Amino acid sequence: MDGSDDEQSRPVLTAHPLQRIGAYALALLGEASSPEKLTPKMFGDAVDRVTEDAVTAALVRDTKSDRGFWLKSSLSFFPNSKMNHLSNAKKDKGTIEGAVRAWRTRPEEKTWPTAACVLCGRGAVGFFGKVDVPLAESDLYRNNTPRGHAGMALCWPCLCSFYALPYGCRLTGGPSTALHSWDERFMARTLSRRVERNRQFIALGRADPQGVPAREVLALQALRHHEDRLTAGVDLLVFGNNNRGQTLEIQSMEQPVAEWLRRSSRPPRRRGFPALLRAHATADRPGVVGLARNAFRSPERIAGACGRYLAARLDRGVIGDDTADLAELCFSLVIEVMRMNQNEVDEVKAAGAQVAAWLNAENSAGQLRRFNATLKEQKQMRHWLMRRNIDALLDAESGIDGPLITENQFRLLFDPEVEDAWFHRQLLLVSVVQRLHELKFNPGDRAEVAAEMATEEKDHPEDIEYMKDEA
Repeated sequence: MDGSDDEQSRPVLTAHPLQRIGAYALALLGEASSPEKLTPKMFGDAVDRVTEDAVTAALVRDTKSDRGFWLKSSLSFFPNSKMNHLSNAKKDKGTIEGAVRAWRTRPEEKTWPTAACVLCGRGAVGFFGKVDVPLAESDLYRNNTPRGHAGMALCWPCLCSFYALPYGCRLTGGPSTALHSWDERFMARTLSRRVERNRQFIALGRADPQGVPAREVLALQALRHHEDRLTAGVDLLVFGNNNRGQTLEIQSMEQPVAEWLRRSSRPPRRRGFPALLRAHATADRPGVVGLARNAFRSPERIAGACGRYLAARLDRGVIGDDTADLAELCFSLVIEVMRMNQNEVDEVKAAGAQVAAWLNAENSAGQLRRFNATLKEQKQMRHWLMRRNIDALLDAESGIDGPLITENQFRLLFDPEVEDAWFHRQLLLVSVVQRLHELKFNPGDRAEVAAEMATEEKDHPEDIEYMKDEA
């Protein structure tokens, strides 16, 4: 490959997420840390590497063979290409190799059109369509060019970025998954791990023996392994470019959620993460999947899952050892992600401390269960708090100083005009549990109540494996 120092040998990052992913993959294949640091010589080496891998896969011919995974994956990126054309089964190796190399060779300069690359604005080397580039979203026009239209004008580095795109994706043999962010450090480090892993699979010609986790879990893993503060959100792209129906699905996680998840892997918050997984686990789904999906689709559900987990334990009169750490994670989510007013958080926590003091003085797991039951119905909670407020004022040995709940706290919990009143009530429960844990709440009837509601808590096997991998 020509290593001349010109614009056709230097990739640049554009606004196209898939091009950006491919450009980073190309840089890493050329042993550069980012596309900007890829010299013409390194660029040429990277393109040669991509071409050689394409030739090797094409010569396998059979996608079902022991070494056919990379060839099978190519169908979702470059359908009907010289690499995987159905007619290859009848051709000799020399013909296949020559066709693939010709396909992956830069067009001669005399054939270049007088058009600018649609992605970076530099001179295009040709027009390209479905065989080379995953294009648009709608299956009505995705990767298809109308009659009389030559295709998408691209320069050589942008085209080669699409050729390198598979190296930056989680490959399944069907739709592929990729992570994108406008945080360049995140892109460089996350794709470095992905490219290295894919090069191993390409060399073997086989799929990942560990299987394919839920797509959202891939993002969670990348975030929790990232060392620096995230400056942008993360997009999860799931796409396929084959002939049986093109697909493109994009899920977006905003920067505050992504950064919160990243920080949850660092001390001291890391202590609460196992409990966070348990809070999201169900009988048929590991907690890591539930957490990752909530992070993308509805982050406020994370706090709800924490509340339900703690409430379920209160029905047994149990204040678990993981309570305080999980509660701390929950409150950090409320402030950093949901942007709840700090004064409101302080008011709810103050009310929780008073309720916890009263329950601790009562020394009754039964009373704790009765309070927990009020969470399901705001009228019951309102009545419970009003009644205990009066009892506490009349009883000098109530264990609390001042009213159980103030007028402002009451308004935050029950005023119809307070939009998040229902959420404040969930946080009240979390703060009560947190404070009871700090008070080392251990009522005399705990064993009796726990026996009535006996259930066995177990970590999901996949969550156990996930935590081992993190360790």
